[in-house]
Amino acid sequence: MPRRLVQLGLGLTLYGVSMGLLVRSQLGVMPWDVLHQGIARRLDLSLGLVTIVVGALVLLAWIPLRERPGIGTVANVIVIGVAVDATLALLPDVDVLAARIALAVVGIGLNAVATAAYIGVRLGPGPRDGLMTALVRRTNWSVRLVRTSIEVVVVLAGVLLGGTLGLATVFYALAIGPITQLFVPYFVIHLPSDAGPTPSGSAAPVVPATY
Repeated sequence: MPRRLVQLGLGLTLYGVSMGLLVRSQLGVMPWDVLHQGIARRLDLSLGLVTIVVGALVLLAWIPLRERPGIGTVANVIVIGVAVDATLALLPDVDVLAARIALAVVGIGLNAVATAAYIGVRLGPGPRDGLMTALVRRTNWSVRLVRTSIEVVVVLAGVLLGGTLGLATVFYALAIGPITQLFVPYFVIHLPSDAGPTPSGSAAPVVPATY
C-alpha cells in the first residue's frame, strides 16, 4: 500500500503538470479541459479550481448510477486541480512556436506516463471515467460510443464557453490511448487477489479507467 499511495500521488501530480504544459502550449488542451478552460474564463476562476469543482459534480452524478469511488477517485479530484494551478503559476506564457510545440508534445507524453502510473495502483477510477463506465453498465452501450458521446458534448460546451480546441486536442485524442498502453505494464501493481496466470505465465492485470 505505501508504494501504491506514493505512485498514486506522483501520477496525479504529473497529470496536473501535463495539463499545465498543454495550456501553456496554446495549441489545444485535453477534451475535458476544453470545458474546464471555458468555464474558468467565463467565471474568472483558476483552471485548477474549476477542475476540482467539475470533478466533484461528476462524482455526484455517480450516486444515481450506483458507482463507488475509491481512494484514487477522491485524490484525483483534489490533487490534479492543485497541481495544474501550481504548474501554471510557475510556467510563464510561451510565444515561440517551436517551444509551444515542444510543450504540447512533452505534455501529451507526460500525461501518458501519469495515466499509466495512476491507473496502475488500482485504487479507483477518476470521476470522469467512472461516469463513463457507469453509463456503459447502465445503458449496455459500447465504451467507444459512451466515451465519444461524453467527450463530444464537453468539447462543444467548452468551445462555446471559450475553451481552446486545437491540433493538440486532436493529437491527444488519437495518441493518448496507444502511448499509455506502452507504459501501463511498467506501472501496474499486481495484487494477491488477481486472477491466475495467463497462458504465457504472467499475471493478467486488471486496470481501471483514469481521469
